[in-house]
Amino acid sequence: MEMKLIINGGHCHNQFWCTVLVSFVFCLLLFCLDYSVLYSSDNDVSFDSEKTQKAIQLAAIDEPSEIPVSNPISEDSQSFPFPENNVSLAVVDNITDPCSGKYIYVHRLPRRFNVEVLEDCRNLVKWFNMCPSLLNSGFGPKVDTPQGVLSGENWFETNQFMLELIFHQRIQQYECLTNDSSMASAVYIPFYAGLDVGRYLWGYNESVRDSSAFGIVDWLRKQLEWKRMFGRDHFFVAGRIAWDFRRRSDNESSWGSRLMNLPEFMNVTMLSIESSSWSNEFAVPYPTYFHPLSDIDVIRWQKRVRGRKRRHLFCFAGAPRPTMKESIRGEIIDQCLSATNRTCRFLDCKAEGNKCDTPVEVIKVFRDCKFCLQPPGDSYTRRSTFDSIISGCIPVFFHPYSAYAQYIWYFPKNYTKYSAYIPENDIKTYNVSIDRALSRYSEHRIKAMRKEVVKLIPKVIYANPKSRFEDAVDIAVKRVIKRVNKVREITREGKDPSAEFAVGNQWKSKLSGTVGDQPLEPLY
Repeated sequence: MEMKLIINGGHCHNQFWCTVLVSFVFCLLLFCLDYSVLYSSDNDVSFDSEKTQKAIQLAAIDEPSEIPVSNPISEDSQSFPFPENNVSLAVVDNITDPCSGKYIYVHRLPRRFNVEVLEDCRNLVKWFNMCPSLLNSGFGPKVDTPQGVLSGENWFETNQFMLELIFHQRIQQYECLTNDSSMASAVYIPFYAGLDVGRYLWGYNESVRDSSAFGIVDWLRKQLEWKRMFGRDHFFVAGRIAWDFRRRSDNESSWGSRLMNLPEFMNVTMLSIESSSWSNEFAVPYPTYFHPLSDIDVIRWQKRVRGRKRRHLFCFAGAPRPTMKESIRGEIIDQCLSATNRTCRFLDCKAEGNKCDTPVEVIKVFRDCKFCLQPPGDSYTRRSTFDSIISGCIPVFFHPYSAYAQYIWYFPKNYTKYSAYIPENDIKTYNVSIDRALSRYSEHRIKAMRKEVVKLIPKVIYANPKSRFEDAVDIAVKRVIKRVNKVREITREGKDPSAEFAVGNQWKSKLSGTVGDQPLEPLY
């Protein structure tokens, strides 16, 4: 017997087959829909299929008339799409989701930990007004007169202490942000620790310097995200050196805050412009003056500095440190000024009308030199190292802790490929002439080293937040996620995740204090 289903004018004349047809279509629709759209938690919180939400757009880079501090920060409590006792360590991979394994959750901190710090911009550094440095997402004022030295619209008068704001603004444009913290591979704390403590380093007691440190710990401990891994999936960025956050005593004459010595922050990864020997600290590049919008801008600049004819063998931009007994800067300046045939160029940062904070003047010197001397200053590292790299000038280091034990995510392990090394003790004892030592490098070797230096440029710069090529922020985020994944794996294996998380790194300790006067080869 043949059954016929007759549909006429929108009416089904066979009730049984009509029911079957409607049920089939409904099930097909359910199958095609993204399951996550239909999912809702016990708290009745639903998500869209992308599972991400872009933060507030940054102010336009070419609008320097106002300080573009976006305010994605709210003190309002947040609902979570899972029961509070769900402390699963798993982050589920989804092969159809391009952001799977890359999601970052950004804490919405109370304003006192970032926005209100910026509002106090006149007091961020004791000796000068930092408010102009907040312009253009922390890049500072645009360079108005490049004088044929700089290229395009990509150069700014960037202050070396503005990394916290730069990183925060940049990560708000990260492609894989999520408001669902259970999906996050890592959690970012937008705490401006360096800008905050910088206000109180001179003339304030330890309780004032530690106020925000204790405050952020108290706030974090109350968050569900913290309870999952007790902070081991959290990271923050500091625009000052690590020792500014590792005060060991409560003596008022002791330097810095206790932030990184607090038990809770021993579980947090810190990215700073200079790390100490602790294994939960990693050095990231100082901000330079170059913040390109596109990879084409980078390629053009690389071509320009790679092909530049350089008149001087070496140069030094800096000032002496007469009150620092161990400093070799005085000897370096003497050698530079006495070098034969004007092989050295000296940019005096102590002279009246200091030119060392002027991008055009710094790059003008470095672009004409084959080697750029980078001795320690107030600390082991220097922003000048990265100014020399973007200029295509080969850095010369005098202590391994100035770079080799620092920027391990960014620089090749084989330090001879991109830099020269002269033990600082050889300078102190006048055993080495810098001029003669660098003159031994053949033109072929110099060309190969410069090629390696130029290749580093996109890795060590902080690009325009609207850019889409991999820069220093992207590299840092990738490495943080890799580190957190390792902690998760250790935990799933039943091992103690704290065992190696924040301990003294013996290799870095050895490099930091004992080998300034020794060859490096035996240590690598």
